[in-house]
Amino acid sequence: MLRVGLTGGIGAGKSTVANRLEEHGAVLIDSDKIAREVVEPGTGGLAELAAAFGESILSADGSLDRPALAAKAFADDESRRRLNSILHPKIGARTAELMSAAADDAIVVHDVPLLIENGLAPGYHVVVVVGTPEEERIHRLVSSRGMAESDARARVASQATDEQRRAAADVWLDNSGSRDLVLAEVDALWADRLVPFEANLRLGRERPPMSPRVVPYDETWPAQASRALARVGLAAGERALRADHVGSTSVPGLAAKDILDLQLTVSTLDDADALQHVLVGAGFPRAHGDWYDDAQDGSGTWPKRLHLGGDPGRPVNLHVRSLETEAWRLALLFRAWLRANPDERDAYAELKMQLAQKHGHNTNLGSYTSEKQSWVNDGFVRAAEWAARTGWNDQLTP
Repeated sequence: MLRVGLTGGIGAGKSTVANRLEEHGAVLIDSDKIAREVVEPGTGGLAELAAAFGESILSADGSLDRPALAAKAFADDESRRRLNSILHPKIGARTAELMSAAADDAIVVHDVPLLIENGLAPGYHVVVVVGTPEEERIHRLVSSRGMAESDARARVASQATDEQRRAAADVWLDNSGSRDLVLAEVDALWADRLVPFEANLRLGRERPPMSPRVVPYDETWPAQASRALARVGLAAGERALRADHVGSTSVPGLAAKDILDLQLTVSTLDDADALQHVLVGAGFPRAHGDWYDDAQDGSGTWPKRLHLGGDPGRPVNLHVRSLETEAWRLALLFRAWLRANPDERDAYAELKMQLAQKHGHNTNLGSYTSEKQSWVNDGFVRAAEWAARTGWNDQLTP
């Protein structure tokens, strides 16, 4: 099952995106719909709201007067927290029930208005944010929903900022233009990313071979890595000693292949093996092959476990390394050394670009990697000398 979190500010137009995904075959779980169900007349949820905010939030027929509730519940932070403490547990229980009922090959789209605010993003394989400028959202709330402008602004102000949403978004859909434009983006998202992502997870399918194409440093790589690491950390739980963005994409200004290298450090390889299924469930299928080794002499003395990101829109190598070898430490040292030494970084970039041009026709990265390795091995020596001079801390610290 592929879990897609769908969110956006009030008035952004999430329903347009959600309905289109449902037309394509997604299982839609609508948090707003569930929120209405749990406060229907006769439910315990409605009784708790009336006790917390007063009988004035009820209509003459005993149903919930939503504008009256909103006027009270969004008046201040304490009132909003009280509302959430009543509704969220009930919404969560019903959501879990619907999730468990979905088929194993389903693409479940969970429409959650407060996904960012409640820190839920790491629990999804993909987070899709529908974005619309704030003033346009306020205009929509006033003109289409009949909301007073002051209430509309209060609702918008109570939610996450666009900056916070962008930080959590794997996919940002601009819904400020025509409906046809955003629907075309949704169609492409479904066909090119969500459907193959689901199949990759269900079938344990690796990404297709990639040529060693080196691109200029991308300022968004750290944010992309942070989102992936949050999923890794949530899945690994207490077995994770640390999770880091390593490799070339972790060094500002360094040209690199557009593949994020992530490192999960655990105590032993037994811990790595115990995490295999939860990491697959989090979106990182196990790489094919019996084992992988960080030792460059072919001795097999530095074994690790390798997982690959299943998302075709975001290639990832997840190296699960244990404290039983020095590989975890060398990955962190090499990163720190390149960050601190621009001349070494630039020399490494020049080499990578030369080799990428030389081996660009080859989708097997082996020749590119092996020819680069002698420079890397020499770099480890220079990095160790740098660490000794500077007192770089090689312990389990960020």
